[in-house]
Amino acid sequence: LSYCHHSDNKAYIKNMKKKKVHAHVVCPLFFLQFDTCVVSCVPGESTLENNGKKDKLKGFNLKLKDTILFPEGGGQPDDHGTVGGVPVLRVLRQGPEAVHFISSALEEGQEVHIKLDWERRFDHMQQHSGQHLITALADAMFGYKTTSWDLGRQRSSIELDTAAVKPGEMEALEAAVNEKIRAHIPVTVNLLSIDDPAVEKVRSRGLPDDHAGPIRIIDIEGVDANMCCGTHVSNLSHLQVIKILGTEKGKKNKTNLIFIAGSRVLKYAEKSYGIEKSLTGLLKTGADEHVDAVDKLQKTIKRLQKSNLIILREMAVLIALNFKNKADRGNFFSLHNKDGDNEFMNIIANEIGFQDTVIFLTVGEEKGAGLFLLAGPENIVTEFETLSNCVVAHSLLQFFLSSKLFFAL
Repeated sequence: LSYCHHSDNKAYIKNMKKKKVHAHVVCPLFFLQFDTCVVSCVPGESTLENNGKKDKLKGFNLKLKDTILFPEGGGQPDDHGTVGGVPVLRVLRQGPEAVHFISSALEEGQEVHIKLDWERRFDHMQQHSGQHLITALADAMFGYKTTSWDLGRQRSSIELDTAAVKPGEMEALEAAVNEKIRAHIPVTVNLLSIDDPAVEKVRSRGLPDDHAGPIRIIDIEGVDANMCCGTHVSNLSHLQVIKILGTEKGKKNKTNLIFIAGSRVLKYAEKSYGIEKSLTGLLKTGADEHVDAVDKLQKTIKRLQKSNLIILREMAVLIALNFKNKADRGNFFSLHNKDGDNEFMNIIANEIGFQDTVIFLTVGEEKGAGLFLLAGPENIVTEFETLSNCVVAHSLLQFFLSSKLFFAL
């Protein structure tokens, strides 16, 4: 609540506790924009994820008098948006305050306008409320407790305290959660003092050590009451639908339940249909026959790969024999083959014999990874190994690999 509150915090909380109003009034979850002022803006740095990699960026840590942007916490990612036209890259909790990480500085005391990235916020609301609903019913129906959860970019997971689930349970759970969604059940936010006896009756995994103020309870009427700081829908109907994609083996004696909710289900269906349509064109079969068609292709590929290996081995023997039968073969042999492998090179080297011949072989695509083999009289190979420690020898080796030239000593 601290992160999206009215400026007169104490009076506002007191008023809300009396009314027990709905979530979108208690915490303005549906505020798309808001005017406030800058309390402080100091240089800082933050770690941002970029294409699966984490980059550390320098910027500014911004604190506002009030904010409608939710900071990362409770298993939920942070909100995005703009403050004074400057993109907010991260929002983190620092005690009772929200710190906005931005790339450009704003002046202390400056009046600013906040714009919320609503699509991101509503997506998080759907997934988080969906998690509460699944958690409550998984416990009520099967006794599976939730030990943690993760709101991912594409899908979310709930860690259940069970080594495995029984056949049919996930289908029954999915039917039950969607029945609750169709029932149009309200979701409310209640604020309780920390010493209120009602706090002991709600679902909770504990409070942060630096928590201060009232306890925020998310109540799904007749279904669940859960201590939570996150953003949620005000009615289960806003979830639209929940799809349980399946389960995966988790940590020791744990099972991960994978799900998507709301708009993610629509996007998943759209993407799945696009893939199905593309496969139909590629495989020249109907959707019901895709699996069989791919299975046949895989078996054919394995047969061809096996045949190719046999041919490659036979070719290696013939290459070696051809060299050995040359009258003017010299005492150096070099070859590159993009389709070869380690065994291909070993066969050639062993067939030619490297007691009197220096053999240099390379395999692999010209612009990709590759392998090389150097074999020959011990004194020559030892001398090359000594030289390979210097930059010149290394550069020469790279030249050999790139030029694919044939040399004769």
